[in-house]
Amino acid sequence: MKKVFTHENRLIVYNMKNLLEEQGIQCVIKNEFAGGGVGDLAAFETWPEVWVAEPKQLRLAERIIQDALDADPGKIWTCENCGESNESNFQLCWRCGSPGRSSPIEG
Repeated sequence: MKKVFTHENRLIVYNMKNLLEEQGIQCVIKNEFAGGGVGDLAAFETWPEVWVAEPKQLRLAERIIQDALDADPGKIWTCENCGESNESNFQLCWRCGSPGRSSPIEG
């Protein structure tokens, strides 16, 4: 197993885990309940972490996370299948379900 992401905000960590699982990447959250140790441990050591179970999925997992972190929230993309405009937070076209150009689903 290999750690691929950590953040102080649990919701962001779970979002990354969900993005990976949508792509069939098996992963787990560690330090989920370690927040109670702050004070005895350094705060960043208690942040929840996403770990990938399969080493062969590591590069894909890192790419998916990096793409999510690099996403421009104001950028609109046009679906190549139906021509519909989509906000950057949509990985799939909201109208027809086709993947966006930078979507990890294309793969």
